[in-house]
Amino acid sequence: MKLRRLSSLADAESSEAGFGTGSVALAGGTEVVPLLRDGLLAADTLIDVRAVVPGGISAYDGGVRIGAGTTLSELEHADASLGLPEVLVEACRLSASPQIRNMGTIAGNLLQATRCWYWRLGHGCWLAGGQKCLARDGRSDEHAVFGNSRCASAHPSDPAAALLALGASVRTSRRELPVADLYRLPTDEDRAVTALEPGELILEIDVPRPDASTYLKAMDRKRYAFALVGVAAVRTDGDVRVALAGVAPVPWLLESPDGDAVGFGDATPLPGSAYKIELAQALVRRAKDTITPAG
Repeated sequence: MKLRRLSSLADAESSEAGFGTGSVALAGGTEVVPLLRDGLLAADTLIDVRAVVPGGISAYDGGVRIGAGTTLSELEHADASLGLPEVLVEACRLSASPQIRNMGTIAGNLLQATRCWYWRLGHGCWLAGGQKCLARDGRSDEHAVFGNSRCASAHPSDPAAALLALGASVRTSRRELPVADLYRLPTDEDRAVTALEPGELILEIDVPRPDASTYLKAMDRKRYAFALVGVAAVRTDGDVRVALAGVAPVPWLLESPDGDAVGFGDATPLPGSAYKIELAQALVRRAKDTITPAG
């Protein structure tokens, strides 16, 4: 396996110096390296993008701009004067162990792969090119309750749910798009869950500042676990947006957060994952109470 370091964004678009068949971008490595080790990702060449993907956090009128190479730890400990929304700070804090947060980048976290054990253990599930989602006839207690008609894997990113609720947008090496458009449910024709093209790099994330926000997360242990259900709630000018982690193949925006049951009508849980509905509803209520002004 070769390692190639990019010196400019132009290199990324060059067939000789940049991305081609069998090449994979590498920044923090906390996602790519385990996937390579476990045979879930194949690469002839690793493309080190750290020189061209910016880091850092800067404030502007009404929002915050985050370099895609910024680590989760840097976001967790960002200077309060920057006004980073609490929902994103807390989502980063709860994302992983301190060691991983010190290395993992925000862009890498947004693009991380599912932890579905059928896919991870190479059982030939639908997501891996098989004929059916194996969770339908097997254990499904950590699987999706929304958008699971083809694949019941659950997207693991806490910050992705926070950025979706915030209405954030990303700038890539080719375009700008809302975080909501970064993700897509897989189809028979294309089983990817992001809309990024080959060789396309996330460079920056623009994050609007809300009036209030919070992130709540239910896990199977106290710390350092992926979300059974994560709830990101954001209030801006009286409007509330709620996005969920761990409940769909992609971060999931509730159509309406009003009322205990509204927004859950499209849920199609498997037998083992039905508990996630009640868990999510309880967390949504708590989150809304947290960001709603008293009186």
